[in-house]
Order: sequence, then structure tokens, then C-alpha cells
Amino acid sequence: MNPALDSAPLPDSPPKKGPSNLRLRAIWGALAAALLFSCTFGGPISFGVFFAAVQAVILKEFYRIMRAEGYRPASWAGAVVGVLTFAIIHLTYGSSSYFDLPSGWTIYPPMSFVMETKSIVQVLASAAGSFLNIWFIGLGLIILVVLLLREIVLWPNHGQPFANIGVTLMGLLYVSLPMALLNVIAFTDKGYTPRRIFFLCVLIWAADTGAYFAGKNLGKHKLAPSISPAKTWEGWAGGALLTLATGWAAGYFLPDIPLSHRLVAAGVVAIFGPLGDLAESMLKRSAGVKDSGTFLPGHGGLLDRFDAFLLVLPVLALLQVLVG
Repeated sequence: MNPALDSAPLPDSPPKKGPSNLRLRAIWGALAAALLFSCTFGGPISFGVFFAAVQAVILKEFYRIMRAEGYRPASWAGAVVGVLTFAIIHLTYGSSSYFDLPSGWTIYPPMSFVMETKSIVQVLASAAGSFLNIWFIGLGLIILVVLLLREIVLWPNHGQPFANIGVTLMGLLYVSLPMALLNVIAFTDKGYTPRRIFFLCVLIWAADTGAYFAGKNLGKHKLAPSISPAKTWEGWAGGALLTLATGWAAGYFLPDIPLSHRLVAAGVVAIFGPLGDLAESMLKRSAGVKDSGTFLPGHGGLLDRFDAFLLVLPVLALLQVLVG
């Protein structure tokens, strides 16, 4: 027996490897999709709570990126106003699901409804819609005063006071308001329609998937090399084609929505979805950050996952109000 060998230290056992990045992405992606699906089809309450929380996390990530650029946004004040904005629009458009009032009202009820209605109860409901208009104006004035007071108290420790106010308000316009407009899509004159939300998610998924595979196999011409070098015109075309095909095939799932409406929605996603992606890429590149956050392991932050929604939703909501 060789004592030298006996006294020699045993080699360290190799460290245990964790799950690969692809496996991690698949696991968390499946969990997130299951949660989105269950909350969307669980009813208007679960839908509202889920997307209000998603909006709040996205807004927090936006403010985090702005802090990396040297600004000091009022994150908590913005988060509170963002949730209130979502709740107000949710309750206004979801009125039939909660209060048995006609849904689809914006700030005021339709004029045809007011002219044709003789019921005192419905007239009082019309007055309630007017109160929401006052609420929005009041909320805007309150947040402006609060932000000004914050900068006055913290001056001069926080430089660029009006830039900080502007960044806080920009987060509400860029994130909170578009996400709140999801309620315009979700609620129709028939009440809460979760299939429309699911259809929108599928369209955006189709655009991303088609762009990825077309760009990987056919991509040659850069779309915006200074912002996102990996994106190509060929990838955009592939995403647009798959999105339009998905809009056409969705007739089996949404027979109540005309083909023309489905194709228009697909066209909006095909055009404004990539613009939302590029806008978020420009935001991150200007701040020198790779991901918006770490909320979804393997996927980055929620802003990375919902960037397309932020430009798609305002356009779809406008079309919904104008055309129906």
C-alpha cells in the first residue's frame, strides 16, 4: 500500500449541472402560458387581476431601465396610477359583467341609448359614466401635483426634476394605458369574451414564430441594424404571412368574428407588433441593458414578452371603438 496515494486528496466531484437554458425557457414558458390561459378563461375578475398585475410589473421594469439611464421616476406613484387606470377602464367596459349595465361605454354612454331610454335608473347610470370622466381628470391632476411635490422635496438630491416627472408620465402612456386598453378588446356588447384575448395572443405568437424561422433560414436584409441586428425584412415577411394565415384559420375558433375583421387584426399585429419590439429594443440599447428584467427565468422580463402589445393594443382598441 502506498501511503502517498492514501494521503492524496480525492478529486472534487464535478458540480451538478442545472437545467439548460432551452429547458428553462420551455418550463417557464409553459407555466406562464398556462397561467395566462387559466386567468383569461377564468372570468372577468381573474382576467382583470392578472393583467393589472402584469401591467404593474411591466411598468416597474420600464422605470428600472429609466433608472439605468440616470433618471429617477416615481415608481410607486406610477404603479398606483397604472393599476387605478386599468381598474377604471376595466369596470367601465366590463359594466355588464359586474353591474348589469350596458357594456361598451367609454366615458359617456352612447347617444342612441340616452335618446331611447326613459328609465330613471338608466339615466342615473348615464350620470355615473359622466362621473368617470371627472375621475380621470382628477386623477391626472392629482398625479401631476404629487410628482411636483416629490421633486420639490427631493431637490437637489434628484437632478433633472422635470425629466423625472416626464419619465414617470411616459411610463403611464407607454405601458399602463395601452395595457388597460386590453379591456376594450375583452368586453363587447355580449359581455366578457375571453376568446378574443386568446386570439390576440395567438396572433402575436404567430408573428414572433414566423419571424424567427423565416429570419433564421432566409434572412439577408437587415431591418434595423442599429437597433436590433438580428431582425431582417425576410423575417418580418415570414411573421406577417404566418399572422395573416392564423387570422384566416381562426374562423374555426371565432366564427362570430367576420373574416375581414380577423384579417385586419392580423394586419395590425403584423405591422405594429414588430414596431413595438423595435421600440423596446431601442429603449434597452439606449440604457445599455440586455433584458428588461428577470421575472421569467430564461425569457427576461415581462416587458420583453409584452412589448408588441404596447403598440398593437391602442390601434386595435381604436378600431374596436370606431368599427366594433
